[in-house]
Amino acid sequence: MEAPDDYVLGRSEAETRRLILQHQIYGPITRRFLSAAGIGPGMTVLELGSGAGDVALLLADLVGPRGRVVGVETNAAILETARRRTEAAGWTNVTFMNADVRELALDSAFDAVVGRWILMFLPDPASVLRSLATRVRRGGIVAFHESDFTYPPAVFPASELSQQVQRWTTPPPGTPGAERQMGTKLLKTYLDAGLPVPELVMEAPIGGGPDWPGYEYVAQTFRSLLPALRTLTGADPGEVDLDTLAARLRDDVVGRQAVQMLPMIFGAWTRMVG
Repeated sequence: MEAPDDYVLGRSEAETRRLILQHQIYGPITRRFLSAAGIGPGMTVLELGSGAGDVALLLADLVGPRGRVVGVETNAAILETARRRTEAAGWTNVTFMNADVRELALDSAFDAVVGRWILMFLPDPASVLRSLATRVRRGGIVAFHESDFTYPPAVFPASELSQQVQRWTTPPPGTPGAERQMGTKLLKTYLDAGLPVPELVMEAPIGGGPDWPGYEYVAQTFRSLLPALRTLTGADPGEVDLDTLAARLRDDVVGRQAVQMLPMIFGAWTRMVG
């Protein structure tokens, strides 16, 4: 049975470009997280929610040619992008599966299972973690990177525009859909899954100046979310004016010598002892 597609950001080519830009910003943080978790040369890693292939490519670099990466993604179309990018990068030890993480049929005992922004889209992430843990060898790593979007993009010091963007992009409490507080719920999710207490880290991208990519990232994310936000927050496309939003954000931050901070991302990892 095909699982319902709860990905509120959509499946467009514009969303694929947004995912690639997102990794340009968050990739260095994810690399630090995965390295701290113990991902290294020669390991075999299962990666969930591959998207356009950015985390799989990062993992391929971490495990090297003696390692192996298996990526899992429900969206068959974006997997073609991931495969093309992997081939272009010259990695032959990365493969992708078009499958639902809740219905994986794998025999291998992996050295690690990892994911970024995937648990938040699962209705019962603890049960998925519990199942995935059976795919990891003794001493293997379970590492996930998730955000808490109750802390939206912010500008310091705040401005009228930055506060308006927050109002447009913050659904009211209790809105159904993805778990927007997944990052701060990671520890409880690991414990509910019966896993050892995880190590935790948190980082946030922050920048300013005319070349900071955060302005464009916020605008692209807004574009992907707009169909949902029109209903959830009353965001008016005419008032938002997406075609000029990135430039207005840039002018606002640069003109005031301010800084923009993007959503924090929380990492949790543990090693299987049983």
